[in-house]
Amino acid sequence: MSLPHAILTALLEKPSSGLELTRRFDRSIGYFWSATHQQIYRELGKLEQAGQIRALPSAQPARGQKKEYEVLPAGRAELASWVARPEDPKAVRDPLLLRLRAAAVVGSAGMREELARHLDLHRRQLEHYRSIEDRDFPPERRTAETDRLRHLVLRGGIELETFWTKWLTDALTALGPEDRGNPSL
Repeated sequence: MSLPHAILTALLEKPSSGLELTRRFDRSIGYFWSATHQQIYRELGKLEQAGQIRALPSAQPARGQKKEYEVLPAGRAELASWVARPEDPKAVRDPLLLRLRAAAVVGSAGMREELARHLDLHRRQLEHYRSIEDRDFPPERRTAETDRLRHLVLRGGIELETFWTKWLTDALTALGPEDRGNPSL
């Protein structure tokens, strides 16, 4: 249910075409809620049918031209209702954690390299988030509520990446350098 709400949020921030939304998802919202180009276009159609968004009128013929969408009052009301609704946290579903559990049964061959690869990916993402924080959210810019809320989302990403880098470092230490899987297999 969150993709339509992510789209409504993005459109309230700035009316956009489907292609522009896809690009914006890749640069911001996609860090915590990803969607494919097809999913975004499918949801735009559903939101338009539900009367929550509309395509902005175009000065030129619409054939072959991108449509820009804006949120209608019904879409804003739906988003406000969703923001206020209670929602339980989602269970963690991470394939790496499941693979570690499976390694306990079949041996850990290859896991050390995979853990190191994940550690590198999380370190790079953490560095990227911190550069966004330095560039876009210096303390003097966090005066308006909108900036404070956007910064909180970014801080959530920073804290998650910090967790993963620490946990993966600890996991590599626990696995040990000479552990090459289950020799009995």
